[in-house]
Formats: sequence, structure tokens, C-alpha cells
Amino acid sequence: MAPVRPREGALSGPRGPLPTRVQDLEPLPHPYHAALDGGLRALGVTLDPVAREAIDAHARFLLAWTDAINLTAIRDPAEVARLHVLDSLAAMPHLALRGLTRVLDLGSGGGFPGLPLAAALGSDRALLVDSVGKKIRFLRTVVDATGLGRRIAAEQARAEVLARDPRDREAWPVVTARAVTSLADLVEIGLPLVAPGGVMVAWKRGPVDEELDRAGRALRALRAGRVEVVPARIPGLESHRLVIVERDGRIDVRFPRDPAERRHRPL
Repeated sequence: MAPVRPREGALSGPRGPLPTRVQDLEPLPHPYHAALDGGLRALGVTLDPVAREAIDAHARFLLAWTDAINLTAIRDPAEVARLHVLDSLAAMPHLALRGLTRVLDLGSGGGFPGLPLAAALGSDRALLVDSVGKKIRFLRTVVDATGLGRRIAAEQARAEVLARDPRDREAWPVVTARAVTSLADLVEIGLPLVAPGGVMVAWKRGPVDEELDRAGRALRALRAGRVEVVPARIPGLESHRLVIVERDGRIDVRFPRDPAERRHRPL
């Protein structure tokens, strides 16, 4: 039987059991490193060697596992660097400027943006949350294999449940969400988790004025404070935006409401 050939432009898929150790993964090709290095220069971000090694290992795991559990439709390593890693790290300069490092990532999926941000910021505590068990299995494999498990945890949970837990409500300096839900819904479920003086960061594409208008009532109800929209500053991702919401005031305990009420009675 002829050997199976890897798809052009991607690492070959897993054969047999999914890899759980970094040394069992295929190396990343030059285009990945070239794309990542160029994007980091554009962002003005310098990664220490430990963070870079962890971020690269995360990308290698993503490419090795995605055929099995559908973590991403992106199979090209250079596009993984650009569309996942760099897009995630676009928030780093804004968080570092504020001195914020502890991150709660909602709907983390394949680990973006939470894992690269936590590694790059040197977070001593970060939590990656997703409602899908197989994605949590993937994330736990990555943080354990890269040695990040001492600082980063992955938990299967919903944001509404976390927001009612006193250990998490108003406890996180940074709450992130990338391609999760509408900004109005995200304000209600994410902002109660943000510590006073902290920020929620949402990743959006294209103009965001309409979404901000729809989210206005939620922002006022939850006393969000200042909202800033900034470009991603990554070549080729000119349409990508970060919506940074600064937490201010005390949030009423009735928020977030359950999903059914939010659907039937949007703010």
C-alpha cells in the first residue's frame, strides 16, 4: 500500500493515538515562524524563549489534533500563526500597558486567545473555559505537556455558572472572548466576571458601530465604564478589531440572566 501523503501546506494528520507529548509532534515549518516573527514585529511584542516555546507547541498540538476533534478549519501553519496566534496576541500590548496578567478566557475552544496571551504575559493564574468536553481534554493536554499546568487551568463550564460562583465573580482582571457571541450578550455574561478596574476584551471583525449600539443598553445596565475600539495592527488583518470594555461600578446580582431570559428579553 502506498504511504499516506500529508496535505500540501499542512502538517500531516495524526496516525494512531493522538499525541500527548511535545516530542511526539511534527516540527513547524519555516512559513509559520516567518509569519509569526513578522507579526510580532508589527505588534511591537517580544516573547521570551519560554513563552515562544509554549506558544509554538500549542500550534503544533492544534495541527496534530484538529482532524480528530475539529478544533479549527485552518490547516496551513502560516495561517495558524497569523489568524490564531497573532490575532490573539494583538491584545497583549493593551493588557501589558495596564499591568494586567491574570486571564479568564470564555469559549476558549482550541485555546485562543487565552493560552497564547497567558504564556506571553507570564500569567501566574489563567483559566480556559469551554462547554465542550473534548476541547477541554485538548487544552489540558497542551498545558500539561508544555509545563503551563502550574499556571493555567482548563475547565468545562458555562460563563453563567462561573458568574454566580463567588470564587470567580468579579475576580478576574482580564476576561477575553474571541468569536463567541454578540457583544451585547458578551457584556452581560462576561462583565460580571471582571474585577473592578479590570477589562473585558472581545475580538471582532469589520465595523463594530452597530454591535456597540445594540450593546449600549447592556453596557449601561452593567455600568461598564469606558469602551475602546482598537485595530489589531497585524498585516493582513486590517479588518480585525479589539473591543476593550473597562469595568466600573458594581454589577447588579441579577446579571447575568439565564440564556432563555436573555433571548426573550434582551437588554
